[in-house]
Amino acid sequence: MSDTPRGRVLLVGAGPGDPDLITLRGAEALRRADVVVYDSLVARELLDLVPTHAERIDAGKRSHETPVSMQEAINEVLVARARAGLVVVRLKGGDAFVFGRGGEEASACREAGVAFEVVPGVTSALAAPAFAGIPVTDRRYAGSFAVVTGHRDPGRPWTSIRWDKLATGVDTLVVVMGMRNLEKIVEALLAHGRAPETPAAVVMEGGTPRQRVVEAPLAELAKRVREAELAAPAVIVVGDVVRLRAQLAWWESGPLFGKRVLVTRAADQAADLVAVLREAGAEAACVPMSETRAFDDDRFAPALRALDQYDAIVFTSANAVRALGERLVALGRPPAQLRTRVLCVGPGTASAARRAGFAAPEVPASRYDAESLARAVRDVLPPAGRRFLFPCGSLSRPTLPQSLREAGARVDEVIGYATAPAEVDVAQLRATLVAGELDALTFASPSAVRRFAACLDEASRAAASRAVVAAIGTVTAEALGEVGLPAQVVPERAGARALVEALARHFAARARGDET
Repeated sequence: MSDTPRGRVLLVGAGPGDPDLITLRGAEALRRADVVVYDSLVARELLDLVPTHAERIDAGKRSHETPVSMQEAINEVLVARARAGLVVVRLKGGDAFVFGRGGEEASACREAGVAFEVVPGVTSALAAPAFAGIPVTDRRYAGSFAVVTGHRDPGRPWTSIRWDKLATGVDTLVVVMGMRNLEKIVEALLAHGRAPETPAAVVMEGGTPRQRVVEAPLAELAKRVREAELAAPAVIVVGDVVRLRAQLAWWESGPLFGKRVLVTRAADQAADLVAVLREAGAEAACVPMSETRAFDDDRFAPALRALDQYDAIVFTSANAVRALGERLVALGRPPAQLRTRVLCVGPGTASAARRAGFAAPEVPASRYDAESLARAVRDVLPPAGRRFLFPCGSLSRPTLPQSLREAGARVDEVIGYATAPAEVDVAQLRATLVAGELDALTFASPSAVRRFAACLDEASRAAASRAVVAAIGTVTAEALGEVGLPAQVVPERAGARALVEALARHFAARARGDET
């Protein structure tokens, strides 16, 4: 018997475009994959879940116009990799079994004797209308719906769809992949009895910050859509439920809907900001300016052995929390067992401390910066004669430890991680700026500001100054001023949510014509 482990294929639906809509099972499959074969419509952020050792294969598919030969080649790749004992994830937009050719790929696996699993996804046929505020069923308007492809296999004419039955056979008709044949679809529905005044809509790139919607009576839909220059990927919805969009549209009302925002934080720190931006309807363009690396400080081991002698541990970043927490776990001393007081610069750092297992982390300051924390520590835990442990990064500012020492404390600074410049595709960044594709630029540290400024040439610097520049705090704002990119947005408190809320207020004021 072969020692090679038996491979398998997982057909995973990635959802309609928003990476947050993948299922828990789908995300777990990606984290365990050896190979990922993905379609072009899949959110690229999902590939961040894939292990670094995994092979990534771009299948390049966008619709049923894909040649049969390409589909056969994909089938061969799935089977070959699985036979080699690998876990293969076939990542497909929407749901693999809803016009996704997942059935063909599953059949190919079965015929080849390869084990497979189907992980259902959120189909765009339902998600796109929902993001547009259009429920496909509603007891006031529709008790039935049908989903149909607007473009069957290349070898079969689109007229093989039974439009004569569908035109009046269901209350709501959802057509996917129908933009090329939009005029013909409308003509067929009208010819077979659907009323010209039937409410209809086209939802382009539903569930993303680029979503656009055109509503019109069915007879006028194609003309209005072409005038608005909507294009694939899009979903067509026909039926009285479209009337509900006027009161149920919710996604496009986000305070930053449609804005594209540059996120310069290190990849392992950006998740919170990206999540809050998505909640507000914005698209996060992540270009990390720095990265964190492990750092072995000779002072760390003695500090860990003497933890019980400290009156408090002071954290000013989630990275510092992780650095200390990981070392404690490695020593067999879980953070939850510590009796030492834990003080954090803000709620984000406190949340990281709780996740790492530190019990009852405190946020003594109402403003979330090192200066405010230093003042608050002096109030809640008078420093004179006390001992503090300050885990930090290689570029951390000395403000807080200096302040505590001046007040009579002993502060042991131990470097737990190093911050280094990240590799940046400078040409792409410059091109994106010059093309005006970024509405706002966000910065969370002086080091990110300096690295960003070093990437700019004259044209991209001028373009950057035309975007809204936002700093997470006053220190970062000062650094922006020093490089000639003054911050227009600086929240009163630090943190991802406060930064996004301040950005939203800025754009709202600008839309009203207010001075900002």
